[in-house]
Amino acid sequence: MRVLNNVAVIFSATSTKNAYSLAADIVSSHLKKETPIVLLGFPMTYNKDKLSIAWEENARKVIDSVTKGLDVACITLGDPMTYSTFGYLMRTIKEKDPDIRIKIIPGITSYQAASASVGQVLVEGDESLTIVSGAPGAKKLKDIIDHSDNIIMVKVYHHYKEIIRTLDELNLTSKAILVSHSGLDGEEIVHDLKKNTDKIPPYLSILLIRKKD
Repeated sequence: MRVLNNVAVIFSATSTKNAYSLAADIVSSHLKKETPIVLLGFPMTYNKDKLSIAWEENARKVIDSVTKGLDVACITLGDPMTYSTFGYLMRTIKEKDPDIRIKIIPGITSYQAASASVGQVLVEGDESLTIVSGAPGAKKLKDIIDHSDNIIMVKVYHHYKEIIRTLDELNLTSKAILVSHSGLDGEEIVHDLKKNTDKIPPYLSILLIRKKD
């Protein structure tokens, strides 16, 4: 908050399908009224060409403000270096203008917040922890399940039914907890994944999987 209240412009990513930013909504009431929040539109797609264009355009907007002598900040949900749009933006800015100084302020990830809400230890002793994306489906879960004691699966909403079937096949359904909207209004924690298996969870949902009892 100290940084956000000492910069001239704040940038926040949003989908090109709308003009809403949850990150901006969260911080807006704590900012100076005169500080503008500029939304950077990114398409929700895996098309690399479209994404590349968006990274270039949005990086240019940030660079334009910095080259005017302004200090700016980019806000994001969770940690800026963990499954964040900011990583792509930062890389593009560095490619275009290596002299721009970028300072990263770490944030609390969704799985840290979720484990705190659930009251479940993420990892202890000599256990291992693996974070995987469910965006391509359950394949990565199958790939790493024999090599990790605890698994965090993010982006589970799109292929949720497939992921649940895979958990059943691996006898892990009872060891998984679904957390949606972690730390936000409407937070939901589901311990029994066998209930409402036809219900697709919201976009901001993750699975905490602990193989040991």
